[in-house]
Amino acid sequence: MRRGLTWLLVLPAIVVGSQVAHGIAYWWAYPVASLRLTMLSDSGHGYMAYAPAALGFLAGVQLLAFVVVVTDKIRGRPVRGLPAWVFLFIPEIGFTLQEHLERFFAAGASVFPWWTVSEPSFWRGLVLQVPLGLAAYLVARVLLRTASAFAEVVVARRRGQVVLVRLPSRSWRLIVVLLPRLGPLAGLAAGRAPPVLVL
Repeated sequence: MRRGLTWLLVLPAIVVGSQVAHGIAYWWAYPVASLRLTMLSDSGHGYMAYAPAALGFLAGVQLLAFVVVVTDKIRGRPVRGLPAWVFLFIPEIGFTLQEHLERFFAAGASVFPWWTVSEPSFWRGLVLQVPLGLAAYLVARVLLRTASAFAEVVVARRRGQVVLVRLPSRSWRLIVVLLPRLGPLAGLAAGRAPPVLVL
């Protein structure tokens, strides 16, 4: 499978996790709602009003990438994952750039805001990127495994074979069993037998 397609499948999970960490960091740094709203408006967070539209766009991209991954897998192309370090470094770098660029554009692009690193929301956001990056990694793994399992089921159903799909996990196992199709007359005669004598 194309590596770019894997990026399209997992990048929305990374972006959503990073933005959740971003929001929690501001809630953590400024627990008083009025102060938090003032800090958000002063630091260039006005674009957050478009978050629902951006979330819908990312969900659409992820759904489309999922369908293409399943199609590739059905055609016999292998699924290529991403290294785990991507889910640690991309959110950290993205959050750092986002915080600096927000203040850069809010200040009128006169001077680059190096002071952003000293704000209380910054280090909290960096710390929160780690667990939410881990969550994005788990979501991406589930998506890739689900796509592979779905493709195996589709291929086996086309061939009329019995399918046993196992999704490995240490705590639980999901097993899907699909039986081959029977002929139309086999189903009619399956429950027939001579009558039982009752004494």
